[in-house]
Amino acid sequence: MKKRASVVRRPTKARIAPPRNPVPARTTVPALLTSTTITVHVNGVPRTATVDVRTTLVDFLRGHLELTGTHVGCEHGVCGACTILLDGEPVRSCLMFAVQAADAEITTVEALGTPDRLHPVQEAFREHHGLQCGFCTPGFLMTTLAFLREHPSPTAEEIRVALAGHLCRCTGYQGIVEAVADAAQRLKAGTPTPALRARGGARE
Repeated sequence: MKKRASVVRRPTKARIAPPRNPVPARTTVPALLTSTTITVHVNGVPRTATVDVRTTLVDFLRGHLELTGTHVGCEHGVCGACTILLDGEPVRSCLMFAVQAADAEITTVEALGTPDRLHPVQEAFREHHGLQCGFCTPGFLMTTLAFLREHPSPTAEEIRVALAGHLCRCTGYQGIVEAVADAAQRLKAGTPTPALRARGGARE
């Protein structure tokens, strides 16, 4: 007579029923912040606005303040068209959120000379044909302004390095390099420089 193989039964896990009255959480997750109020000083004018936290600085300048001299090109920080000065340093405004510029000093191309009295850097670009379509020009001007403050007597090679982050599809760059060199000479010679204009946007 054959023996039956004994079957070993494994204990089954007890099913735990969910509580009928779940205990409420002691803390609640706050709603995601979607907008906030910031104050920035744009071209010497304090500006306070409520902005979406995802708004880029360039969109804030162009859309909220209507300062459209700062151009939007690649939106990846490559072309340099959106360059502004943040606390005196050139930055790509397409790569920053507006909220990151809270309480900062911002200078845009609108703060330079007037049509009747150009800034020496603007005059040099005009006379050396450092622009054609002009789309990239505001970014070049702002970087040049900051560069010449730190390097008043630059070599041609130093100028090329300083402007390496800017793209121009019209001029071939030589006129721009010559313009920056000439601007340096004008500033060293004491060419009258108009004070940066206080202009914080059309909605003042």
